Amino acid sequence: MLVITRKAGESIVISDNVEVCVLEAVGDKVKLGINAPREIKIIRSELKIAKETNEQSAKVSDAGLKQLLNKGKQEEN
Repeated sequence: MLVITRKAGESIVISDNVEVCVLEAVGDKVKLGINAPREIKIIRSELKIAKETNEQSAKVSDAGLKQLLNKGKQEEN
């Protein structure tokens, strides 16, 4: 991980086509502006983590599915 210090009004450039600008820094919050081509997807990391967690939660293993089905059959009898 590269760690640098920037002030409001300063920026960094990534791969010649993505610019991250520090727009404002107040207390423990920093407001960033990102200039990038439209085809580059930019999302907040907590949204990506939540999406991955939801996807993992939605997956049911074959063994787990069989166990649920068997449990349902046993309750019917």
